[in-house]
Amino acid sequence: MTIILVLIPLSIVLLTLAGAAFFWAVDNDQYDDMDTPALMPLAADAEDAPAPAPRRRAGS
Repeated sequence: MTIILVLIPLSIVLLTLAGAAFFWAVDNDQYDDMDTPALMPLAADAEDAPAPAPRRRAGS
């Protein structure tokens, strides 16, 4: 039962740190644009794709 005297304060400290990290992220605009970063890798592939090499016919 003495472990509960360690676990309760530890859980309160961890909860406080998690709350502080969340509010820091909100205050620093980390959650402003949730859609564009997810779509950027898809758009970058279409623009940066190399053009296919022209095919040569066999026997010419």
